[in-house]
Amino acid sequence: MTVIPGSAGWYLRRLSRMGPAEVAGRVGDTVRRRRWRSAPPDSPGVTGAGFTAVLPAGTIASLPPDAVKRLVAEADRLMDGHAEFFGVVRDDLTDPDWFLDPKTGRRAPAGYAFDVPYRSEDAVGDIKQIWEPSRHQYLTVLAAAYAVTGNERYAERVAGHLRSWWAANPPLRGVHWISGIELGIRLLSWVWIRRLLDGWPGAAGLFEDNPVALHQIWHHQRWLAAFPSRGSSANNHVIAETAGQFAAACAFDWFPQSGRWRADALRSLDRHLRGNTYLSGLNRELATEYHGLVLELGLAAVAEADAAGVPVPASVHLVLLRMTDALAAVVDNRLRPPRQGDADDGHGLVVDGPGTDRWGSLLATGDAVFGRQAWWPTVTGTDVRTPLLAALVHRAERSVTRPAERPAHLADAGMTILRGPGEIWCRCDGGPHGFLSIAAHAHADALSVEVRHDGVDVLADPGTFCYHGQPEWRQYFRSTLGHNTLQLDGTDQSVSGGPFLWTRHAHSRVLKADPARWSAEHDGYQGSVHRRQVELNADSQELTIVDEVRGPRREVRLAFHLGPAVTAELVGSRARLTWTRDGEDRSAVLDLPGQLSWGAHRGETEPPLGWYSAGFGRKEPSTTLVGTGSSTGTGSAGGADGFTTVLRFGG
Repeated sequence: MTVIPGSAGWYLRRLSRMGPAEVAGRVGDTVRRRRWRSAPPDSPGVTGAGFTAVLPAGTIASLPPDAVKRLVAEADRLMDGHAEFFGVVRDDLTDPDWFLDPKTGRRAPAGYAFDVPYRSEDAVGDIKQIWEPSRHQYLTVLAAAYAVTGNERYAERVAGHLRSWWAANPPLRGVHWISGIELGIRLLSWVWIRRLLDGWPGAAGLFEDNPVALHQIWHHQRWLAAFPSRGSSANNHVIAETAGQFAAACAFDWFPQSGRWRADALRSLDRHLRGNTYLSGLNRELATEYHGLVLELGLAAVAEADAAGVPVPASVHLVLLRMTDALAAVVDNRLRPPRQGDADDGHGLVVDGPGTDRWGSLLATGDAVFGRQAWWPTVTGTDVRTPLLAALVHRAERSVTRPAERPAHLADAGMTILRGPGEIWCRCDGGPHGFLSIAAHAHADALSVEVRHDGVDVLADPGTFCYHGQPEWRQYFRSTLGHNTLQLDGTDQSVSGGPFLWTRHAHSRVLKADPARWSAEHDGYQGSVHRRQVELNADSQELTIVDEVRGPRREVRLAFHLGPAVTAELVGSRARLTWTRDGEDRSAVLDLPGQLSWGAHRGETEPPLGWYSAGFGRKEPSTTLVGTGSSTGTGSAGGADGFTTVLRFGG
């Protein structure tokens, strides 16, 4: 059943996931929105403002030449008006329409911000396509290009676009004043734009000497102070809100409220970083890209604090350190992390060109800020962002116990990584369904596995693809059938109440986890328990997966999604897999449970099956192998040994 956000049923389900404090807070938000409609707050007059949070001398000169080359090439492409957002190529960025969705051709309506039905693609268009350019992260790239070249055409383009945006988006009017995460990330972009333009003669006239800019900066911070994400929504959004608020209150310390905003934002950032992060260091949303987003935002906030001389609680540094170590623990040999949960290509700070490895960049920054452990993977790539952030951070030795060896099992998050020769990497998922009562960015993927060989997706997590406007695709990519796990009676393990809402969560528990073996079970199917065991034999390069269903007889579908680079020849219950890596042919054999009837699916649409999404807004056909049959109803499916799957590399 598809539940439409904004419908009466959706509101009732959403309300059921809130506690009393959250309900009271949201009632207060509603009252404030109504009051601001007729009497919006006034920004104070500011005189004598100055910008002192500049980069230390020599920082720009120290940037790696190859990273600078990529940056300038991207800036030149932007100057020609070319950009791509979520798979949609745009050629209008010389003079952008801030309200146009190029995918549908629709323009978001004007009017009071909180009246805009932003969840409706029919009324607004694809909101992600409209919001993304207004995070102004492409402007941070142009500002960085000015900083490294001194060419004023980049600075002038940035100034023109900011003035255009400020004129088109007065406070509380239109779609760009609806979502706090957008305001927070936009503030962080403005801080870095001002910093990177510091050598340009027009920088002060664009920011601190510009009443329009002061008005916008004040209203962004006033909005964030008034409407924080709360309760069941206090996930990565609240981190972006508080990081942006804190950065602006440090760098743009020009208003009577700046000190209070700064203190409140830092207190909130500290609390929510701890609340959003397991002690192992993994983000509690169990959505890897949001781990990256939160880590980027946290590191940027620490850099602003140090640049402003604002003390940061040790707990903030500890969380970010643990997050960095956790990232180092779970990446494969090509520095690719798991593709777990939702992913929308969100970044905290963008100053690099395409081709820069996001995860290598984060590990490089972690090394610069905290120091690397001996077991960390080697980072060979370069980036612009790491030396910029490192130049602001005051690195200090901290007496903190860190893992002496690379963790294979992050118990609180239920994630286990099995590694073998030939760069075999296998992620096993036995963790919680998601974070908070709505588990907004979770997928129904309990006990799923993800297998790579030398960084190539062999058994792949298909990804996310979309959030709004295409409910059948949103439902597929977060479904149980859309993952490498077992489905019973054609239903998901957890019950969806909307595109960012789960009303019943499957509960998993890990039974065994060591470097070569893992087993876990979940109770998502009422009356039955799905148990899975995974074993990696390093000598034979074999991965064995055994699935059991304990309970009454049930209809079974077992899915294995192959990566887009992998081709499959299926004969009976055996599939021969082939792919190419760096010009070399690779292969494997997948022996599937003979008790099931197997078929190959690729690029099907009614209903969707056989797809892979490499990034938000993009999808491509890939092969999915699905076995259908039934459990025996005798306590163990398929006989005493269950449904057994064996993946042999080099076969």
